[in-house]
Amino acid sequence: MYKVMLIDDEESLHMAIEKLLTKNGYEYCGATDAESGMEMLAAEKPDLLLLDVMLPGMNGFDLCTRIRAEGRRIPIIFLSAKNDIVDKSIGFRAGGDDYVTKPFDATELILRIEAHIRRRKDTIDFARCTTRDGSVTIGDLEVRFDEYQVLVHGVPANLTTKEFEIVAFLATHPGKVFTRGQIQEYIWGEGEVDAHSNSITVFVRKIREKIEENPSEPKYLLTVQRVGYKMADTLG
Repeated sequence: MYKVMLIDDEESLHMAIEKLLTKNGYEYCGATDAESGMEMLAAEKPDLLLLDVMLPGMNGFDLCTRIRAEGRRIPIIFLSAKNDIVDKSIGFRAGGDDYVTKPFDATELILRIEAHIRRRKDTIDFARCTTRDGSVTIGDLEVRFDEYQVLVHGVPANLTTKEFEIVAFLATHPGKVFTRGQIQEYIWGEGEVDAHSNSITVFVRKIREKIEENPSEPKYLLTVQRVGYKMADTLG
């Protein structure tokens, strides 16, 4: 079940959106201002954000810019009573994905939510695996998702953020093979693959130097010839 969050200062809209979302099989969470919204984003980890433009304190455009600056790739749909092309251009430049004008048709809003979640499913799945709680253990390798840390024999491997995200993503799908292009898109986002065409090979080498006893004969982060990489599901 996907979770949709609303940041809007109208209580009546919260009630209507919650009813609409739960009726259509989504989880709901909501905040009424920017600061509480940022706290809820971190705590609830929603899969899509409905963001009002006219918020008390910080407006929706500035909040969207802040969200993107933190590296969050959650799909964001702006809600606004204004139907001004200038507002729309500002919203898209701030990092928004879509724009719905109030009052909106409930069916149209649900269709747009479904479309963005379907289009960004891989990104959402990646976000879930790098923000999930708990840990995964494979042999003497432990991936602690909520701490952004990998331990080998109980000792921190001191991975960088990107190195951890690659390990976390693969460890969430042990035994499943991903191409370099797929991993690149999950890590850097859609449209950024070409800019990092050789990076995954370099990252894998550095990760192996930190987690493998013998990097030239890895037992955790495995190469599948002519395809890509996978995390071992069991150790032979």
